[in-house]
Amino acid sequence: MGKLSDDMQRVVREQRLGYVATVCPDGTPNLSPKGTLTVWDDDHLVFADIRSPATLRNLRLNPAVEINVVDPVVRKGYRFKGKATVVDHGPLKDEIREFYASRWIDTGKSMVELELRSFVLIKVEQALPLISPSYDDPKITEEEIRAAWSKHYQSLQPKARR
Repeated sequence: MGKLSDDMQRVVREQRLGYVATVCPDGTPNLSPKGTLTVWDDDHLVFADIRSPATLRNLRLNPAVEINVVDPVVRKGYRFKGKATVVDHGPLKDEIREFYASRWIDTGKSMVELELRSFVLIKVEQALPLISPSYDDPKITEEEIRAAWSKHYQSLQPKARR
């Protein structure tokens, strides 16, 4: 088995949003949300370049990357460290484009309308759990945390107009 367990793959596929950290040329961090993040295989994650000029520039100079994916309701997720490859031509680009064509869910534009110039394929070298300190209290269950955060996020939704 690769670096990505079944649960890691489930969380990435369900959440569909990851926060990608790269290193800028001056050594400062760059953090960017990626709404196209998904699992490529047991050892790789992938995301599409829709509007990622700083992320791609950074990865071309330094392929080190960390990605955090968290289920905000249960306050659990994973952090993935690895090396990224920008895929902007060739058969692998075509293969990844086809992979995305069957999975696209962006509500703003269709896959055909977006110009996907490139993709980023991440070889996961380390994968670790992210767990809220709320779980430090053994009396609190995941179901209680889920209920509290579900209520919170529900309260943020706009009220239906009458």
